[in-house]
Amino acid sequence: MPEAQAAKKQVGANITPFAQALEQFNRAADILGLDPGLREILRRPKRQLIVSIPTKMDDGSIHVFEGYRVQHNIARGPAKGGIRYHPRVTLDEVKALASWMTWKCAVVNIPFGGGKGGVICDPKSMSQAELERMTRRFTSEISIIIGHDRDIPAPDVYTNPQVMAWMMDTMSMTKGYSTLGVVTGKPITVGGSGGRNEATARGCVVAIEEAMHEKGMKMEGARVAVQGFGNAGSICARLLWEAGAQVVAVSDSQGGIHSSDGLPIDKIIAAKERTGRVGGYRGKVDKISNAALLELPVDVLVPAALEGVITSKNASKVKAKVIAEAANGPTTPKADDILFRKGKMVIPDILANAGGVTVSYFEWVQDLYSFFWETDFIFEHLNNTIRRAFHETLDRATANKTDMRTGAMVLGVDRVAEATRIRGLFP
Repeated sequence: MPEAQAAKKQVGANITPFAQALEQFNRAADILGLDPGLREILRRPKRQLIVSIPTKMDDGSIHVFEGYRVQHNIARGPAKGGIRYHPRVTLDEVKALASWMTWKCAVVNIPFGGGKGGVICDPKSMSQAELERMTRRFTSEISIIIGHDRDIPAPDVYTNPQVMAWMMDTMSMTKGYSTLGVVTGKPITVGGSGGRNEATARGCVVAIEEAMHEKGMKMEGARVAVQGFGNAGSICARLLWEAGAQVVAVSDSQGGIHSSDGLPIDKIIAAKERTGRVGGYRGKVDKISNAALLELPVDVLVPAALEGVITSKNASKVKAKVIAEAANGPTTPKADDILFRKGKMVIPDILANAGGVTVSYFEWVQDLYSFFWETDFIFEHLNNTIRRAFHETLDRATANKTDMRTGAMVLGVDRVAEATRIRGLFP
């Protein structure tokens, strides 16, 4: 069965991430009227690398992990995308994430293509030494396709600046000199950028501000729910809270907490750091499930966890006027249709969480030139980039009488398609 037909059959109750990505691409391609040959080029990953990662564990045993690195498209520049460590990583998921990165980089108009990587592992059950040995072996295995001018990894789910430092050091030892630009999201002491830790969340907040302005809403007193309290979710919650919004619910993988009077986000962040869960906060709050959080009567909803949480089954129950996707792929295509009909504004992942890759681009430039910028300068350029991309997306959506995701996809796919046309085919 051709891949496109297989993808269409999967779009439904059990949609896979890559099928979802293809459905989103097809909608944009139809609007753009792309010819069949160009569609085939743009919808397929350019490279898919599967590697075995033999790792010595602390007890002396050898465990062989499986890892992936996918380069979806490099027509506009080197591949760019995160590395995630998670027990449920799949090649299908990594392919979807790589394709979303292609369109994301094009939407914010930075000179990268899309890549993504992952390792099937449970980082919570591994020691720091085991994570380091696995990371270094994984880096060695994928070193044949990564590099500052080929493919630049970054942090993602359950990876962090320390993991990026190990990756950079492994590549540097192989080359015999420091290769600062091979990864982004590094600690500042080894070529990292000011503002990178907050970049995804700050970009999301800027997009939310623009959406609220379009909707005639005010930040002061706006009711917000945030699903997912990792780096992006927790910082997004804090920034919205500091801007005057009333964050009434937050959650992590172990459940959530809710208070109609608003939550003290600073204390919840401290409790999360102390206990490892938002439920560790001991104030007067109610428990709430991740599923119930999505249906709260709020003004702004921020899905900042994993894929596929807003579906055709619960989309009609989402009450938020603005949904800002800090996570990748939290809304399925059928859910998008329902939310659009209800007049909700979904700020799609390829725009809402593009702050991370934008500042990663700034870090890469700083590494290549060995000239580092002040954080205020970085945030100013980040804000301008996201605002411009938001309004370019809104213009495309309005012109085509469609939702913001399709508007963003049309914008991104059109830019990548144009680069592909101009470059032509070799040989």
